[in-house]
Amino acid sequence: MGAKRDTHVYSLYNGRKKVYIGITEDLETREAAHTQDKKFTRMQVEGPAISRETALNQEQEALKQYRRGHDGKLPKYNN
Repeated sequence: MGAKRDTHVYSLYNGRKKVYIGITEDLETREAAHTQDKKFTRMQVEGPAISRETALNQEQEALKQYRRGHDGKLPKYNN
């Protein structure tokens, strides 16, 4: 039997600027938690629910791609 597909990769944006890339099993709870310590205007889910292992791999790849386009820097809140 395959891995449980219950994890989402998501990004937080402040306007058009990506400020965070992460994964979660509970989008609503995670978004509410982020409002406590991060400034952002929207959360964008980057695809359907996938296995946690796949989500971790996609998150790391998204962070690598972000760094390539931003002089090696991470999004504001991924430090």
